[in-house]
Amino acid sequence: MRNSAKAVIIQENKLLVVEKADADGPWFLLPGGGQEFGETLPDALKRECMEELGASVKVGKMVFSREYIGKNHEFAHTDSGLHQVEFYFLCELVSELDESKASLPDENQTGVKWLDLGKPEPRLYPSFLMDALQQLDSFHYYGDRN
Repeated sequence: MRNSAKAVIIQENKLLVVEKADADGPWFLLPGGGQEFGETLPDALKRECMEELGASVKVGKMVFSREYIGKNHEFAHTDSGLHQVEFYFLCELVSELDESKASLPDENQTGVKWLDLGKPEPRLYPSFLMDALQQLDSFHYYGDRN
């Protein structure tokens, strides 16, 4: 099991996401990733955003968490051995987004994109994310959901 920190970055009613691709086409998730030994969650998130986005972030409050037990979800064929606890933080960009400075993009990462919050994307994960973004006033634990 591992911990993961995720960045919720919203500007002008758009959500910043990492774009990946598989045989079914593009899909999207929030920037962030695994916490390393001796690293705080905010420090992990700052490092991950630099690696994936090429941008520095200011980490704000934690707004929700979930567990992801890969064998229970649609990516079981690749994630069957993964059990991850994810912590989602509101963040702000403190430097310009510059993908050319991304030092270690995720495997299968094809880019970075701003998604319009008014137009739901069917392959945005976790799938409950748009609903969760409507409840940022208090902390929520979402359990094992994708």
